[in-house]
Amino acid sequence: MIDLDPATVLLQWAVGGLFLLWVTSRRREVGIGYGWTMRITFGLMAAGSMVVGLLFNTVPLREVATAGVVLATGVALIVSVARRRAGVAGQRVVEEQRSTRVAEMTGIDVDVAEKASRFDPDIPEFPPILDIAAPVLGLVALVAAGVDAGGPLGLSLARTLVGAVFLGAVSDAMLLGHWYLVQPGLARGPLVELVWWTGLAWPFELAVLLWPTGMVSV
Repeated sequence: MIDLDPATVLLQWAVGGLFLLWVTSRRREVGIGYGWTMRITFGLMAAGSMVVGLLFNTVPLREVATAGVVLATGVALIVSVARRRAGVAGQRVVEEQRSTRVAEMTGIDVDVAEKASRFDPDIPEFPPILDIAAPVLGLVALVAAGVDAGGPLGLSLARTLVGAVFLGAVSDAMLLGHWYLVQPGLARGPLVELVWWTGLAWPFELAVLLWPTGMVSV
């Protein structure tokens, strides 16, 4: 029998969300504030998982790796905030194109000082590779959690890992969908990619839930 551990569920949600954040951030299209929102949200979930795990059913390797997830997420957040004036490459291009269209239609150009106040080309942009560190550490934590959950090892690991991807894809897609209200003009590509990940994950999620002993057996 596989045990449902609250610390593991929080960890799945956090790691899946952070992995799909990297999938989105590597495109360099979504505004920097989206990354802040996601890192804070899922970083707190990971911290909550660690606290719950330490207070109740402690799995040493899981808790240590989860602490690494929290630390890596915090580092990525700090670097992102420090380099906020650099903006995001894709967002800068969209704003420049929009300013050009407005100037062509109205003859009114955006003041150079106003443009400079938004983005600083001398500041290096946030490197999206920093966002992959937390999910990699989270993978270690999830494997430890899956082994501890009991039941057939393959089934336990599959449910833990597939569940993380599914939770992350659904959550990130919903949050990114609302971000379009904050960043008008954002292309559909980032959201379409998350929908693709959701569509890819859900058949596997259904399969591991039906895998005996699963819902059909009950």
